[in-house]
Amino acid sequence: MRHNVAHRKLGRVTEHRLALLRNQATALLRHERIETTITKAKELRPFVERLITVAVRGVAAGEAAGKTLQARRKVLADLQDRDVVGKLFDTIAPRFADRPGGYTRILRVGFRRGDAAEVAQIELV
Repeated sequence: MRHNVAHRKLGRVTEHRLALLRNQATALLRHERIETTITKAKELRPFVERLITVAVRGVAAGEAAGKTLQARRKVLADLQDRDVVGKLFDTIAPRFADRPGGYTRILRVGFRRGDAAEVAQIELV
């Protein structure tokens, strides 16, 4: 039985899976649109949306309570690229300030030529 089993394994061990999600999240936030398989896109969506939500709350709280620094450190725990984190807090988070969630969109593109895996494009709304 699969009671309370939250995420897909993607055929990888835990460390590799987390590295994959971090790298894809970094690429998505840097380019605002990437192509990957449907399964990876569905796993990436909640990972990225959680990061954006932390950034939006940190920017909304402002520098007065020191919440922005705390939010940056939370995001930096998942993303190692400081340029991408800067872009997230400077441009992406203010853009989504009025949006209550649903920051990403998954579009089915077709099938990959080599192995016929279904390919999707995940992008920021």
